[in-house]
Amino acid sequence: MSNVPKSAFDLAMERLRAADTEAGIEETPLTDAQKAAIAEARAVGTSRIAEREILFKDALRKVFDPTEREKAEEEYRIDRSRIEADRDRAIDRIRRGEK
Repeated sequence: MSNVPKSAFDLAMERLRAADTEAGIEETPLTDAQKAAIAEARAVGTSRIAEREILFKDALRKVFDPTEREKAEEEYRIDRSRIEADRDRAIDRIRRGEK
């Protein structure tokens, strides 16, 4: 072992690994199929967000009432959060090996 001090990140990662080991959580590497499925889930999520953003910007160009603009912005935030949550759930399922 060298005399070089460890960074705060390295120390935190060691603690997390130790806690996972104590909890019985095993780290398993992802398969190539899982990596591809995760990349696909991210790509689909990104494209859905981009599509929603285009629709949102188009709607804003047509709305001049501040109340209606605020309503459209809130709907956009909700839709974006939902899409991100869907994407994250899909990635978690893939990581767990579920379909």
